Amino acid sequence: MTSKERVLTAVAHKTPDRIPIQTYLTPEIEQALMDHFGLARPEQLLDQLGVDLRTVNPPYTGILPPVPEGCDCVDEWGAGFVMFDHGHGGKYKEPRYLALAKITTLEEVEAYPWPSPDNFDYSGIEARCDALKDYAVCTGSAGMPDIVNGVSRGRGMEQVLVDIVTQDPVGTAIIDKRCDYFFEIARRTLEAGKGKIDILCIGEDTGNQLGPMFSFDVFDAFFRPRLKRYIDLAHDFGCKAMMHSCGNTRRLQSRFIEMGLDILDAMQPEPEGMDPEELKAENGARLTFCGLISTQKTLPFGTVEECRAEARHRLNLFKNGGYIFSPAHCIQADNPVENALAIYEEALGFAPGTLINRLEA
Repeated sequence: MTSKERVLTAVAHKTPDRIPIQTYLTPEIEQALMDHFGLARPEQLLDQLGVDLRTVNPPYTGILPPVPEGCDCVDEWGAGFVMFDHGHGGKYKEPRYLALAKITTLEEVEAYPWPSPDNFDYSGIEARCDALKDYAVCTGSAGMPDIVNGVSRGRGMEQVLVDIVTQDPVGTAIIDKRCDYFFEIARRTLEAGKGKIDILCIGEDTGNQLGPMFSFDVFDAFFRPRLKRYIDLAHDFGCKAMMHSCGNTRRLQSRFIEMGLDILDAMQPEPEGMDPEELKAENGARLTFCGLISTQKTLPFGTVEECRAEARHRLNLFKNGGYIFSPAHCIQADNPVENALAIYEEALGFAPGTLINRLEA
């Protein structure tokens, strides 16, 4: 099978020649893995790890707002960030300047300089799809529309949560500006792909370590219509819909299925109630899972053999389809390289040490 065939077979809940593979890496662990193999480009690392999916997104061609004072960078929404060293070998962007928090009226919403979907170049999408025709071609990201996290970086987490629960008109208008922006980018990208894109990737963290982030009433009233719009868009263009959601999503999965979601990404096995065997028994026939390799416990803190054992369990559990093998989230900077390589040796059916001991240009 080609990678494309392998992924689509698994998503159809049929048995592929091997379980398809995905990876999520922080820049630091990505570089460490590239150094291990002596590679120059990230695409070469994807080949080494047997990754079956590739992403095609239009490049941003607009002009970003000025960087706010005291910040290291700015996004298209005007939010300013500092690069925060978390003390474990890497840095993350953390918001410092909350531009959207200054908006208090609907008039200010309309007057704000919102980014435009016009600020992207869609002209090379089809050619990029053609170059990746043997892979499962994805577009979008976990940040599309990413209501809670995305808006909070410019408005503040507490305010966004209040906006959602109270359905505050100003907060809701800001949220819908983000949802409409990413929807139109996705629509134009799928249109430019001319049927050659296989998966639309979206994201919304609907769970935390204990359960759903919001009550079912709030989810149904606020999130369901906004997210289903993207799922329907994917299906309108003949592709699958894949949604990233961290945390314990177990009690929401039946709703995701009702909404038409095909693939649930970032499946975390650590929260109580997220046992892979129970999840498979409940919803595995109707929803494809991506993830389930622990990035909170096993990968960073386990032994190589414990990593292998967890990988083997997932591979055996989902050997007949309905699963994309992947870490549950980005493998972090301080994760042992040999642990990361061990899970991919198992996924590829390689003998122990094949990747761990390998060094080639």
